[in-house]
Amino acid sequence: MSDPIFHNFSSAPTHVAPFSHAVESDGWIQITGQMPTDPNDDSAPLPEGVEAQTRRVMDNLIIVLEGLGLGLEHVLSTRVYITEFKRDYEDMNNTYKSYFPADRRPARTCIGVTGLARDALVEIDMVAKRPA
Repeated sequence: MSDPIFHNFSSAPTHVAPFSHAVESDGWIQITGQMPTDPNDDSAPLPEGVEAQTRRVMDNLIIVLEGLGLGLEHVLSTRVYITEFKRDYEDMNNTYKSYFPADRRPARTCIGVTGLARDALVEIDMVAKRPA
């Protein structure tokens, strides 16, 4: 196993905790869960509602993927955390699935949680793999 590479990108949102945006080893990349924060203004209010927050989270993940020279087609799995599971699950899913072709959706786990940083409604992390 090669030594891990710890990636941080100035174009990605400001860290909300002590972490790297992504960690890579042997072409496998763990991408830290992204929040619905504005990558250009960390102090801006979060978008209203789970659909807008899911879009912002996915767009933030795309920024990290682009920093790695990758795209959503390289994502193998995701984990979605939502604070209002019963209320927001369907709306989050409708927004989330718009980012992937129906025949190329990553494996996924979705977890209801009691709270997220910045009082966000949704957070998503990813596992990606570089092409051989």
